[in-house]
Amino acid sequence: MTAEETHRVLDPEHDAAALKALTHPLRIRLLGLLRYHGPATASELAVRTGESSASTSYHLRVLAKYAFVAEAEHRDGRERRWRAVHLVTTWSNEAMGASPGGRAAVGALRRRQIEHLTSSLAQHEADVEAGRLGEEWREPSGVTDLLSRLTPESVAELWRVFEERLAELTARDARDPRARHVVVLTAALPLAPDPGSTGAGGDGGEDTPAGGTR
Repeated sequence: MTAEETHRVLDPEHDAAALKALTHPLRIRLLGLLRYHGPATASELAVRTGESSASTSYHLRVLAKYAFVAEAEHRDGRERRWRAVHLVTTWSNEAMGASPGGRAAVGALRRRQIEHLTSSLAQHEADVEAGRLGEEWREPSGVTDLLSRLTPESVAELWRVFEERLAELTARDARDPRARHVVVLTAALPLAPDPGSTGAGGDGGEDTPAGGTR
């Protein structure tokens, strides 16, 4: 699949209504579930989310209106099934930052990603504890919070290299039966110098990272 087929690039100027629709918490969750688990009905998604099927059906129709989801092949004629149209939703930070609506949308989506990390960590720990993951997954899994001094150009290069390499590895492992879904959440958040700092390495304030690798 090409990047055009897998990525939905949102333009705040032309996609303002779509952005507003997407930032609803339940709609973000429904889209994520369809991307992760594949096509599903409103009733199946209601069970997963604890919502009513009427609610999930309504929000799926809103997502469909703005081309985030579409009807999938039906198993039978009784209930409509939905699929995610794209694997990734992305945007230009510069374009989004030019309007209050764009900035609010980015903030809401980023915070949902943090919530996803928290729930994924809980699921990972439960899977390990219950023996649903083999011992071969214990060593390579984990979370890190490194702090580096980089230029804007270096951060852009870091994103590019990371995304290219991840795409290569994903393609390589596509047919390997040992492969599992792996939540890979990345962040590159520049911090302004602390006004009270007197040292060259004083950026970052009081909440410094632990520096733990995995």
